[in-house]
Amino acid sequence: SGSVSLFSIRSNGASLKRRILIQLSMKNQYFGDINDYKKYGLLRILAAGGENRIAVCWMLTADDSKSDGKFTTYLNSPNSWRPFDPDLFDFLSKTVAGKNKRGVASIARTNLVPSASYFSLFLTDGNRDEYFERLHAHLRRPDILFFDPDNGLEIQSVPKERRGSHKYLYWDEAHRFFSKGHSLLIYQHFPRIQRERFIILRAADFFEKMGTKIVYSFRTSKVVFFLVPQRHHEQAIRSIAREVGRAWGGEIRPTEHHSPQ
Repeated sequence: SGSVSLFSIRSNGASLKRRILIQLSMKNQYFGDINDYKKYGLLRILAAGGENRIAVCWMLTADDSKSDGKFTTYLNSPNSWRPFDPDLFDFLSKTVAGKNKRGVASIARTNLVPSASYFSLFLTDGNRDEYFERLHAHLRRPDILFFDPDNGLEIQSVPKERRGSHKYLYWDEAHRFFSKGHSLLIYQHFPRIQRERFIILRAADFFEKMGTKIVYSFRTSKVVFFLVPQRHHEQAIRSIAREVGRAWGGEIRPTEHHSPQ
């Protein structure tokens, strides 16, 4: 299996190994659920066998008391779910159902997402500036940078630094990294509005706030991923999006959105 690729930081006297282990214990309640299966399945196709360098910014937060991380019953139905990505399914089944060792560190120890690197620092309501400075300092020029916030992009009722802001990626942060030449993949939880309408509205937000002409949405039954490609990545991403549709059928539905301007 591949080695763990973790960005190094100054530990200010603390054990770096201990800090990484603590940070990787956060949000492990979600690891291996149905959303993870589709998320890592999507990342594996986007990686194109290692041709596209992917950096995963987990945006790790503290475990909570929610039951969101219990959606693992799909692992009990291999005939239905394994064919989408047999290697990934077998790994998750062994890790979650078999050994019951749920944690994002386990995916980082493999090469399931070829040549991927992982940013593992712990995000709180109060450390955003430091967090994203360190992300910027340690990125190794990935083709695609994946942000995996708890809820998705910012909402008006939760400004930066306010309670609960750790659950969101803010537009200025997304724009900062897009302007550095990275294509962005962003996790988005569905709010309580009609989902197709939300996807169209969110795509329009990307056009307005990021200045891009093309946005891809990858819709699943529970969440959606938005991919904002750099212009020089557009042709490759278009081909990859078709491959996602072929491999995952209706479980991950790609759509290409074009700016009306």
